[in-house]
Amino acid sequence: MIKYTVQRLFALLLTLWVILTIAFLVIRLMPGSIYEDTDLPPRLLETMEARYQLNEPMIVQYWYFVQNIARGDWGTSIAIRVSVPVWEVLYSRIPVSLLLNLLSLFISLPIGILAGILAALFQNRRTDHAISFAVVLFVSVPSFVFATLLQYTLAFRFGWFPIVYSTSPGGTPYWWSMILPITALALGPIARVTRYLRGELIETISSDFMLLARTKGLTVFQATVRHAMRNSLLPLANIIIPMFTSILTGSLVIERIFAIGGVGGLLVNSLNANDHPLTVAILVFYSLVSLLTILVVDLSYGLIDPRVRVGGSKNE
Repeated sequence: MIKYTVQRLFALLLTLWVILTIAFLVIRLMPGSIYEDTDLPPRLLETMEARYQLNEPMIVQYWYFVQNIARGDWGTSIAIRVSVPVWEVLYSRIPVSLLLNLLSLFISLPIGILAGILAALFQNRRTDHAISFAVVLFVSVPSFVFATLLQYTLAFRFGWFPIVYSTSPGGTPYWWSMILPITALALGPIARVTRYLRGELIETISSDFMLLARTKGLTVFQATVRHAMRNSLLPLANIIIPMFTSILTGSLVIERIFAIGGVGGLLVNSLNANDHPLTVAILVFYSLVSLLTILVVDLSYGLIDPRVRVGGSKNE
C-alpha cells in the first residue's frame, strides 16, 4: 500500500507540473502584454516588463517562473489588488466558495439517496418514471440554466428570495440569499446519486439474500433499508468524492450569476483584468482540488480492493 501511495503522489505532482506549464504558456501567449495601461510612461512600462522578465525569450521566462514557484513566490496581483500576494487574495475568497459547494453537496446526498430508494422500490411505475424524467432533466441541463430560471422566477417575478447574494455588515452571509445558488448547484448531484443508487438497488433487490430476508418476515422497504442499502452505499461512496469537484467547477458561473464573492468570480475578474499571476494561482487551486480528489478516490480503491494497487506484489 505504501508503494501504491507513493506512485499516486508522484503522478499527482507530475500532473500538477504539466498543468502549471500549460497555464504559464496559455497566459503568456495571450494577445497583449500584462501591462496595457496606456497612461503610464513607456519607460515605466519597460521597467515593469523587465521586472517580470517579459522582455526575455519564452524559455527564459518559464525558467524564472519555475524558480519563483520553487521558492514559494507566486507573484503579486497587478490589477485586482495591486501588490498584494496572489494567495492572500485567493484566501479571502475560498471560504465563501467552500461554504457554497459543501452545503450543496450535503443537501444533495440525502435527497438523492431517498429518491434512488423510491425509484428502485417502485420500479417501472409512475413514481419511477417521474423520478427518472427529473434525473434526465437535471443531468442534461447545465446548472447555470437552472440558476437563471430560479433567479428570474422565484427572485425577480415573485420576490421570494434576494436576486443576488448579500452579506451582513460584519461579513456574515444572509442564508436566505444562499438558497437559490445552493439549489442550482445541488440539482445535478441529486440526479447523479439517484441514478447510480437506483441501478445498484435494483440489482441488489433481485439477489438471493434479499429473498431470504423477505421470507423472514421483513417488508420490501425494511429489507431494502437494512440489507440492500449496505451493499449499495459502498460503490456509491466512490462517486461522492468526485462530485465535490464537479460542483466546484459548476460554481464558477453560479457565483457570477448571483454576484457571490467567491473564487469563481475572482477567476473571471482576473481574466478580464489581465491579472495573470492571480489567474495562474486560481487555476492551480482548482487543479489541486481536483487532483487531491482523484488521489483520495484512488487510495480508497486501494484500501477496498487490493487488486487495484499499482505495482503491488503478490505478498501484499
